[in-house]
Amino acid sequence: MSTPAETDVTAENVATLLQYDTKVKLAGVDADGILRGKLVSKKKFLSIAEAGFGFCSVIFGWDMHDRTYFKELSISNKENGYRDLLAIPDLKSFRRIPWEDNVPFFLVSFFDPETKRPISACPRNLLQASVNKLASLDYKAMAGAEYEFYQFRVPHDTSSSERNSSATAAFLKNNPVESLPPLTEGMFGYSITRPVHNQDYYYGIFDACEQFRCDLEGWHTESGPGVFEAALQFGEIKEMADRAGLFKYVVKSLGSKHGITPAFMAKPREGLPGNSGHMHVSIVSKEGKNLFARDTVDPSPPYPEVAHLSDMGRHFLAGLLEGLPDIMPILAPTINSYKRLVENFWAPVTVSWGLEHRAASIRLISPPTASAKATRFEVRVPGADANPHYVLAAILATGWRGVEKKLEIPLSPLGKGEDTGSTSDKGARLAKSLKEANEIFRRPGSIAREVFGDEFVDHFSGTREHEIVLWEEAVTDWEVRRYIETV
Repeated sequence: MSTPAETDVTAENVATLLQYDTKVKLAGVDADGILRGKLVSKKKFLSIAEAGFGFCSVIFGWDMHDRTYFKELSISNKENGYRDLLAIPDLKSFRRIPWEDNVPFFLVSFFDPETKRPISACPRNLLQASVNKLASLDYKAMAGAEYEFYQFRVPHDTSSSERNSSATAAFLKNNPVESLPPLTEGMFGYSITRPVHNQDYYYGIFDACEQFRCDLEGWHTESGPGVFEAALQFGEIKEMADRAGLFKYVVKSLGSKHGITPAFMAKPREGLPGNSGHMHVSIVSKEGKNLFARDTVDPSPPYPEVAHLSDMGRHFLAGLLEGLPDIMPILAPTINSYKRLVENFWAPVTVSWGLEHRAASIRLISPPTASAKATRFEVRVPGADANPHYVLAAILATGWRGVEKKLEIPLSPLGKGEDTGSTSDKGARLAKSLKEANEIFRRPGSIAREVFGDEFVDHFSGTREHEIVLWEEAVTDWEVRRYIETV
């Protein structure tokens, strides 16, 4: 059963499209980028397809393990009774879930039930607000996403016949993390033989992504035990954010079916590279022209690296560089995120940029090493653990702020062979912890407050404060092993 193009689905024809169905799956995105949803009858769905339905606001009042936040946040709390929000299905998001008997699927966005205003913390709404600024000028943002992730074999549990990610979580209650077996051993990036070891799973993900409208451009093994990398097909930025989140849904679902637990956390293994979530962004005109590309080469650019970059592109780059320290909790949202962002592990650690420079925080891709129409920025700070809607909203908002303010590029690019964080790198060191990043993010007058408003910053910083408190109260295996006998 095929899925129509996104523009085909309307309130007028959705009943016809679902004529042979009996149920529909709905999901929204929470602050951690996790899909939260339910299965409803077709009758129920058709009755709320346009007007929306009540969805418990607690998904913005608890963490990824359903523990309510220590601090009462304004969207969902005891005082307002964890009231319902208005969830409105996005009919253009229609697709079918091939591994769940082709059940129809729609994404929803969340609104205030009284004012009908978009909920600021709703990831799809936050990105839409950034997109609206460009749409008023007939511009459109384009994006691409790349994800690396580890995969572990679910350990056998004699008490259960199922081997899935929940079984892995149960195993880790009584066993050390190091005992989790990786999908494959050793380092073998870009291997064309390793995927044969788990052929049904490897090809199943590629095919399911195509059927589920989150198509992959590239799919290969990455350097690391059981590590894969996926590059999603480049497209319009809102659709890309949806597809990035749905890609994780594909991988986790098929992983459970194959007894495999994919890990998108930023740094699952000590001493090995982490999992990146690089994002590519450009802006085009309504005719599709890349507005970051310069029509003619600048004979006297401020830096040779931007000779082919338009004035808009330079301002956008300046906005990214100035805003980067202030949006770090969005790009690196967990305690574990900062274990990836360390020196000597192919991860950026400073406010830095460079032409085709993979060590920099922002990699400029442009002529002469790429075609003019492919001119774009790759933001290399985000990890695979970040919420793609928030990340793309932050990149677009801070970059566009640079365009509006006509900001100038504040520092010189990294030279070839020059590492981020080296003695010659003049860029400021990015936050080394979530606590440090959150303090910068939420401070009065932060760039985050300027581009997103107080309501969102207060909410999201509150959710990160919750993560910080949990971490500060935790006693880790490392501490016990190190100190139990010796002190």
